[in-house]
Amino acid sequence: MSVREVHGTDTAGPTWHGVSGELFSLLSDDMPLAERSNLLMLDRRLHAAWGLGANVVLSWTLAEAGVDILIVPHYAVAEFADGAANGQAGVSTNFLRTLISGRRELSASQFDKVARLLDIEPRHLPIGHRLTGSARERQLIERLVKRYSISYVASRAVALFDIVGFSLLSPFEQMTQLNSLSYSINAAQSRMLERQIGIDFARSCTGDGFYIWNREEGLEANTNLYHFMHLVLADNAIARGKARSNAVPLLRAGFHIGDCYEFHQAEGLNPSLYNYIVGDVTIELARMIDRALPGQIMVGEFHARFNASEAVDGRPDTLDAVRFMRLAQQNLARLNGLELAGERIEAIKCYLTGELTAEGEYDIRRLTIADKHGLSRNVFNAKVNIYRRQAAPILLGLEDRVIATSALASQSSHLRAAGTANSFLEASPVAETETEPQLG
Repeated sequence: MSVREVHGTDTAGPTWHGVSGELFSLLSDDMPLAERSNLLMLDRRLHAAWGLGANVVLSWTLAEAGVDILIVPHYAVAEFADGAANGQAGVSTNFLRTLISGRRELSASQFDKVARLLDIEPRHLPIGHRLTGSARERQLIERLVKRYSISYVASRAVALFDIVGFSLLSPFEQMTQLNSLSYSINAAQSRMLERQIGIDFARSCTGDGFYIWNREEGLEANTNLYHFMHLVLADNAIARGKARSNAVPLLRAGFHIGDCYEFHQAEGLNPSLYNYIVGDVTIELARMIDRALPGQIMVGEFHARFNASEAVDGRPDTLDAVRFMRLAQQNLARLNGLELAGERIEAIKCYLTGELTAEGEYDIRRLTIADKHGLSRNVFNAKVNIYRRQAAPILLGLEDRVIATSALASQSSHLRAAGTANSFLEASPVAETETEPQLG
């Protein structure tokens, strides 16, 4: 398949339309005037080539007095993938995913090989001054290019917060509950920054809640997102305890790791400053949350791949949900000392619930749920207990005894906890017989 015609022109276009607000925030005061001018001109060139969303940039490389890009119509990526899936000559789906994963910058030789393989005519974007090729400049170019592209992420953690009974609320109540949830999200992010936990969270409204993900990739980024979810739910639980009206939502939440595609939608004549995601991870979360009970925290059964450098326990770079939870518990000490409603956190325990075995340990209950399409998936029920110095504990999620007597348990199995179970499961049956959990 030949992809040699794209919409758009090489002209710089109107001065304002091609300049993103994000770029202005990236230009530091100590940046030389020529370098600033180069980046502003490149953004205008990219905007013109983007053609109001008609085209996407696949790759780029530094060139003489400018940048060379590989750009195709937005539908061409799907046609490449369809051709590979149907056995037509060309590139594999894995190759395409690799191409739009990670950095878009290629070496000159890699750039030429990809152009020949995909039968794409490179486009040169001239810039007034010669580029320096510095690490800072290339990083800024990379960020600019990604705003006019799409990205594939193989292991992205996503949390979903869903407001229970949202459609039955009045428009005013819907507004106040979404605003309350948004505040809890902002408050949780502020608290994590207090502990100097590096985060770069993004959100997308579902209508009755939010998808939340960390723009950073990797095992630590995904673990940070899970801890972030705890703080959001805790803030919401405290607010519900104080509320005297229906302004604070009752929540159910889901957490899953899977693959997704990220992109920037067009807002007016420019790509938005915020990225959006769609893929298996969001589809699975939507179907999980549809079966979740009010106040429940669901964790999907996943096998997430990470870089070899992030491997844990000396094992290969694939982590399942049970081992992920063990790792998440080990890292929770970083949140000790944070204040919730004026009281400092002494300890947090997160675990997947199950039944007490004859050996005196808790197993893990794995639930098999089916959606309206007849498709099944495995999930786990999760709990989070937050213990504070001079206040009652905040108990998030549903106890296993609640799940065991619900329709969710009609198809379930039990897993034996690997390793030291009590490091990430219930350490004492006392917590499972506490009063009603306060999630939402």
